[in-house]
Amino acid sequence: MKEFAPAKINLFLDVIRKREDGYHDLGTLFQTIDAGDTVSATLRADDKITLEYNVPQEYPKESDLVYKAALLMQDAYRVGKGVDLYLEKVMPLGAGLGGGSADAAATLRLLNRLWELNLPNEALEELAARLGADVPFLVRGGSAFAEGIGEKLTPIEPLQLKDDQHLLIATPLDAVPTKDAYAGVPKSGPDRWEAYKAGFKSAGSLNPVAPIDFALENVFNSFEISVFPKHPLVEKLKQELIRLGATSVLMSGSGASVFGVFKTKEQAESALESVKSITRYQKVTRFFQGF
Repeated sequence: MKEFAPAKINLFLDVIRKREDGYHDLGTLFQTIDAGDTVSATLRADDKITLEYNVPQEYPKESDLVYKAALLMQDAYRVGKGVDLYLEKVMPLGAGLGGGSADAAATLRLLNRLWELNLPNEALEELAARLGADVPFLVRGGSAFAEGIGEKLTPIEPLQLKDDQHLLIATPLDAVPTKDAYAGVPKSGPDRWEAYKAGFKSAGSLNPVAPIDFALENVFNSFEISVFPKHPLVEKLKQELIRLGATSVLMSGSGASVFGVFKTKEQAESALESVKSITRYQKVTRFFQGF
């Protein structure tokens, strides 16, 4: 069996406050995209869990979220079956696209079928919350507001791009450690986030038959304020996508990936060729509507 693991972008991301436990409360709009990894699984005759990759990874398999997701599901439901897992890794690591979290969510969906557990999405999301803040959203994907550390989800009707709009997702030749993003990021309080949600709803953007028309003012990421001074290549990529004609450009998550919305697929593909020399990953894509 195989399972697609769509990555995510953040169409809006505000850091609201730092909590007493050291984490930060966020307000964000998650959106899955039609780009990602693929997880394959073969049932074993014993109860062992193995994991292989299409390309060698720089970390031990035991720390991989795919392996952790399989072990968690096996333990939680006392599954006496094993699995040989294979991860076809495409998405870059540490890029703000939720690739590892998407792989974990895909593993939960895949083993739910392979091991014939027939668990509802709600049960998968409970397991997912034990693996990371982004993982519960990526169980279903689509479009959703997220709050807290990302675990408080409010799914909304799937968003659509307008007409022939396409996204260019690009990751510069840089990586942004999470600590760099949080160091010096401004804490806005809840007002901007609440105003964004209210404006989003009043504009009718929750209507699935009315595609969202992106403009520069419709997207926001407060991490850009802390990331750009320390990682000028990320800001350079954003400015380059604007120069190439994107109507909306934003860093995703805590970086380093940047996405731009182009009016046509041809424009996005032309921009992709222009940024290849300064990026380690590029993909022209559209929104993934969810499972």
